[in-house]
Amino acid sequence: MDSGLLRILAQQKIITDAQISAFESKAQADGRPIVAIVLQEKIITSQQLAHLLAHLFGCPLFDLSQFDQEKVDFSVITTEQSAKFLTIPLLQRGRRLTVAVADPSVLQALQKATFSAGVTIDMVVVPADQLLGLIERLGASSSTNILDDFDTDLLGGGTIGDEKEEEQVEDGPIAKFVHKVLLDALKAGASDIHFEFYEKVARVRLRVDGQLRELINPPIQIREQIASRIKVMSSLDISERRIPQDGRIKLKVSDTRAIDFRVSTLPTLFGEKIVMRILDSTAASLNVDQLGFEDFQKEILLDAINRPYGMVLVTGPTGSGKTVSLYTCLNILNTPDVNISTAEDPAEINLPGINQVNVNDKQGLTFSAALKSFLRQDPDIIMVGEIRDLETADIAIKAAQTGHMVFSTLHTNNAPATLSRMLNMGVAPFNIASSVNLIMAQRLLRRLCGECKAPVESPPDDVLKKMGFTDEMLTRMKTEGLQFHGPVGCDRCRGGGYKGRLGVYELMPISSEIQRAIMKNATAVDIADIAYQEGMVDLRRAGLLKVMNGLTSLEEVVAGTND
Repeated sequence: MDSGLLRILAQQKIITDAQISAFESKAQADGRPIVAIVLQEKIITSQQLAHLLAHLFGCPLFDLSQFDQEKVDFSVITTEQSAKFLTIPLLQRGRRLTVAVADPSVLQALQKATFSAGVTIDMVVVPADQLLGLIERLGASSSTNILDDFDTDLLGGGTIGDEKEEEQVEDGPIAKFVHKVLLDALKAGASDIHFEFYEKVARVRLRVDGQLRELINPPIQIREQIASRIKVMSSLDISERRIPQDGRIKLKVSDTRAIDFRVSTLPTLFGEKIVMRILDSTAASLNVDQLGFEDFQKEILLDAINRPYGMVLVTGPTGSGKTVSLYTCLNILNTPDVNISTAEDPAEINLPGINQVNVNDKQGLTFSAALKSFLRQDPDIIMVGEIRDLETADIAIKAAQTGHMVFSTLHTNNAPATLSRMLNMGVAPFNIASSVNLIMAQRLLRRLCGECKAPVESPPDDVLKKMGFTDEMLTRMKTEGLQFHGPVGCDRCRGGGYKGRLGVYELMPISSEIQRAIMKNATAVDIADIAYQEGMVDLRRAGLLKVMNGLTSLEEVVAGTND
């Protein structure tokens, strides 16, 4: 991995010499360009970096938003090279090729890669976020090109072909199409891929930043071949189409990086719907400062997890980031002097130093069975992926009461409702009161794009109060001159106005007053009243704090939380 850019940044005193090797290692492990790693660490903005490099290398600055992406020609520089070197070919005149780059220090490597074409490369510098956005769009749109193969190979002769024969052809059009969709999903930063088949149409959708968006419409005639190809890749029974199946795919995207996909098939009226969850452990940030906690919330969390024993419960719907939150806690506690074991379904993040177990109900390895085994393995810290039944809850609580720190999740709407859920499962109130240290509910909201967000007019105070703003929050906005912001849309966010997601959290420490209420079989409403009196900030108000800081929009918070 070329460290030219890192040496330049060190010379400019933007990073230290000690950070060079750390950034190089991260770029190598993630299989991404150095410039992408630098921007991820928020050491310098994309615009600042572009101006600095244009000045140092004597290259002109260029605005990609004024460029017609239809003119991009990948005949000299391939789409793979474009992503690898973070460059886009703009114009070729004779033997001179003008390219847009985010990092001019890649020139030597780029010239070597294009040597056989016999071209001389001229560079213009563009902000990396513009370049990344254009490369993503061009990569996603190129998925449609592979459908051309179906016209001749599959559909042109009026027959679809032998399904079983296609299973064996790794370089056939179906295999190429599925592989391209998986790569496009990774480039787009998707969390899930949906293959959906209806009576007359088929579609592939990606969930990006919590929102589903359509990627492509493959021909309906090849739905069975697509389903069979994915089943072959995930070691499922291709002949079974009447019942749901679950499998897993490991896709190697570079010499040092492999991505897991969790595959679920579901028989529908017109074929099998397939949903693939992308389990990219390298994409998860396990830094507590990057998860979106307010300062007072971070103190509460760190106090709870650093106790010698007890239980920390994280609640929220599927896809709300519970696993990342739990692993962030485990990462903090992961030291050579502790024994950490986890039982998950399945393990989504691989963390060295932690003993991870995938539960398998069919083989009898349930959460409760794994927990019983953990207690015979001299544990200090235990994580249970989910408390689903009374048996698992009882074992987890006994572990928390006998000198172990236990982490787990439940599916409830907020923190106070978690206690009612455990009581409904049959857990004794005394056991809950004596074992639970902290309950944390969370949601993920879309983050406003930092490049294009713009101030918007604030609604009247009476409307804001109905949404959850307090007099104190409104006074702070006026005295500090804080403004609401809204989405606009640019190349970096692909016109959506949002880029990435951030967490909002509701933390409820189990105080002595709440313990007494639990012992008296108090309702979730009663417990919530006590928690609010003790200063708990609910999900809505936590989201409004993000609005005040310009991180997300008021509409996003209202849509994602209850008042």
